[in-house]
Amino acid sequence: MDHLDHPRLAVLLSASRPYLTDGGLETTLIFHDGFDLPEFAAFPLLGTENGRAALTRYYDGFLRLAHENGTGFVLDTPTWRASAGWGEKLGLSAGVIAQANADAAAFAVDLAAPWVAKGVDVVLNGVIGPEGDGYAPGEMKSAAAYEAYHAHQMASFAKARVDMVSAVTMTHVEEAIGVARAAELAGLPCVISFTVETNGAMPSGQSVAEAAAEVDAAAGASPLYYMINCAHPDHYAAILRGEAWTKRLGGLRSNASRMSHAELDEAEELDAGDPVEFGALHAAMMSEVPGMKVIGGCCGTDHRHIAAVGHSCSGGHHHAA
Repeated sequence: MDHLDHPRLAVLLSASRPYLTDGGLETTLIFHDGFDLPEFAAFPLLGTENGRAALTRYYDGFLRLAHENGTGFVLDTPTWRASAGWGEKLGLSAGVIAQANADAAAFAVDLAAPWVAKGVDVVLNGVIGPEGDGYAPGEMKSAAAYEAYHAHQMASFAKARVDMVSAVTMTHVEEAIGVARAAELAGLPCVISFTVETNGAMPSGQSVAEAAAEVDAAAGASPLYYMINCAHPDHYAAILRGEAWTKRLGGLRSNASRMSHAELDEAEELDAGDPVEFGALHAAMMSEVPGMKVIGGCCGTDHRHIAAVGHSCSGGHHHAA
């Protein structure tokens, strides 16, 4: 599928500097804003005045950083948990979940408007999360089963006319293939983001290089690019060095903490790491993988981390706020 006729994606894919995106949405809402997020789901906040205000504040802060750095911005919908299975766990029907995805896309469009008017290139990104736990592969199903599972959320995003979808925190290749095929069927450009453990391998034990090659082979190289998320740079920087597969790597969303997934699961306090070091580590990785399209953060990161990334990776271009 050729997505270069999509104007916003064409600009993203040909940009000389990476777009920014946001940080750790759920960890910010829980640890900084004091929200209770059952099942780690942020999308129910769209249904309350308080929640919408918090989400607006959160995303606006990152969009401001993109404006200040003169970069584009990939604006995620807060829908990592807005799929049918997770909706069921939250006691919500399939219809309510479909509406939540539509509302999330509409919310993002409204949020982007003033920043687009200020000259920020904004790509509207429908976010899809794993069917199971984002830290462990759990019971691995067939690619066809995952394609069927994710088709519902894809249909919502296709109807909402998002620019692209991203499957975030994928732990194994079968689900990534299912997502890529479901996106293709829905006519949506997609990005696949894998997570890795402290050893740089995926929770399934496979390498990101092998997984990306397998998805490309099974889905006709339909993903726009691949990403790594939910791991500290120290956990995966080594797998980027001088590797041919990184031509397909287009984005990084790292954790603030060096803790393992198991340790993060048990943590009762937020480990925000060192934002300045976080920016410097990304600048070092950028020199290894010059074709990066988007950089943001994952668990534990906030505006300070992305400000440091923008400063380190934007090539010194700054606009007045």
